[in-house]
Amino acid sequence: MENTITRSERCGTPLFPSKAASSSGGAGVCMMRTTWRSGQDESFIYFISSFLSSNSFRLNFVPIDPDFIFNCGGLSAAFVFITNWECNLIPYMFKRIQKLKEEFAHFYVVVTLQTKEQNDSFVHSYFRFGMELGRPTLVPVPDVEMGFEKIVKIALSLGVSKQQHAVWKLKAELNQAIGSIEAIAKASKEDILEKTDLSAEKADIIRRFFRDPKFYLSPKLS
Repeated sequence: MENTITRSERCGTPLFPSKAASSSGGAGVCMMRTTWRSGQDESFIYFISSFLSSNSFRLNFVPIDPDFIFNCGGLSAAFVFITNWECNLIPYMFKRIQKLKEEFAHFYVVVTLQTKEQNDSFVHSYFRFGMELGRPTLVPVPDVEMGFEKIVKIALSLGVSKQQHAVWKLKAELNQAIGSIEAIAKASKEDILEKTDLSAEKADIIRRFFRDPKFYLSPKLS
């Protein structure tokens, strides 16, 4: 069960052991806001550092606007991580969220809600401050460790999706290129003349290049 797992056990377990390390020797970079760090318990910072290390992320402390920025697989994602729901800071939190969602294409808010009262306050505030569903994606969690695990999972998933899309795009381009070459190789001189603005002489050269071994194997002098 979730509540029986200790912090030390959780921070040493990679989320995606087979995907975390890239060819460069790591999953990516995690940048933590320096002012966010100063407001957290030191044991939680140790948990974060250990958890990132186990998932092959490098951690940097920098003066950024979001609480975290992850760069994974060539894609950057920003996060606000609210570890303590304080009613007196609600207007400031939502104003900050509204500002940051316009600055980052991939932006998520993770908020720790440990009681029913906090959850009710969060839901009421969400509509009071005119938030749009899905802009940004909001992730409520019952404790801070789970919250950070969610952040890393999102970052890793985005990175994997980006890499898979790049591979798919490359395959599509290669298939398109191969298909074009095959089409040219099968085309007659008349087809080439009809579908291009090449001269009859050049169309004949292209046809002979793909059809006549004596032509494409013989030395060419220009």
